Amino acid sequence: MRKQRKILHLQEVWKMNNEIEMNTMEKEPVLTKKDCVKGAIRWSLMAVNTFNYDTQLAPAVVFGIGPLLRKIYKDDDDYVEALNNHFKYFNTHPWLANIVLGATLALEDKEGISSLDAVQNIKVSLMGPLAGIGDTLIWTLLPTILGSIAGYMALDGNPIGVILWLIINLLLLVFRTQLMWIGYREGTKLITKVGSRISRITDAASVLGLTVVGALSATVVTATTPLAFQMGEINMAVADLLDKILPCMISVVTISIMYKLLGMKGMKITRLILLVIIFSMVCSALGILA
Repeated sequence: MRKQRKILHLQEVWKMNNEIEMNTMEKEPVLTKKDCVKGAIRWSLMAVNTFNYDTQLAPAVVFGIGPLLRKIYKDDDDYVEALNNHFKYFNTHPWLANIVLGATLALEDKEGISSLDAVQNIKVSLMGPLAGIGDTLIWTLLPTILGSIAGYMALDGNPIGVILWLIINLLLLVFRTQLMWIGYREGTKLITKVGSRISRITDAASVLGLTVVGALSATVVTATTPLAFQMGEINMAVADLLDKILPCMISVVTISIMYKLLGMKGMKITRLILLVIIFSMVCSALGILA
C-alpha cells in the first residue's frame, strides 16, 4: 500500500511539474524588441496611407503587425482569425498608435487566440484618449510653438529655430520606433500609470502654447495706424492711445479677427491670406493702417 501511495504521489508530482512547465512555455514571450521596432517602422510607413471610411486605420494595423502575429500564431487558422480581428475599426493618432498595438501584441503573445475579444476592447478603450492627446500635443501645440519660435528667429536672419525644429522632428521619428516595444513591455500598465497625469500634462502644454502664441502676437505682428486727432494744441496719436488701454491692441484685435474668420464655414487659410493682403493694401492706400 505504501509503495502504491508513493507511486501515485510521484505521478501527481510529475503531472504538476508538467503542467507548470507547459504554463511557463505558454507564457514565455515570443516577440523581441527587434520585432517590435520593425513592426513600428512598418506601421509608420503605412499609417494613414490606407485610410478608409469603413475601418479607417485598420488595414495599416494589419500591414504593420502582420509579421509579428505570424510569429505568435503558428496555426494558419488562428493567424487568419487574428488578422481579421485587427481588420476591425481602429482610429487614433498615428504617432501614438504603436503604444496600443504593442499592448495588444503583449496580450496575444501571452493568451493566444483566446484574447481576441480583450484585444479589441483594449484598442477601443485606448484609441480615443490617445487621439485626444496626440492631436493636442503633437499636431497642434508642437508645430505652433516650434513654428512660432522658428519664424520669429528667421525674421532676424537666424536659422537656428528652423534647424532646432528639424532636429526635434528627427528625434521624434526615432522615438516613434520605440513606442511599440514600450507598449509591449509595459502593456496596459503604462496607460494606468500615466492616466492620472495625462490631463495635467495636456493642460500645462495648452497654457504654454497659448502663452507663446500670445507673446509672439504682440512682438511679431506689427499692425499700427498713423491716424491722429488734434484738439487745440494737443495732438494725440490713435495708436498711442490704444496702447495705453491695451499694449499692442491693434495687433491683438487683428489676430482675433483672423482667428474668428478661420472658424467660419468655407474659410481656408489660403483664402484668409489673400483677404489679409487685399485688406492691408486698401487700408495702407487710405492711410488707415501702416
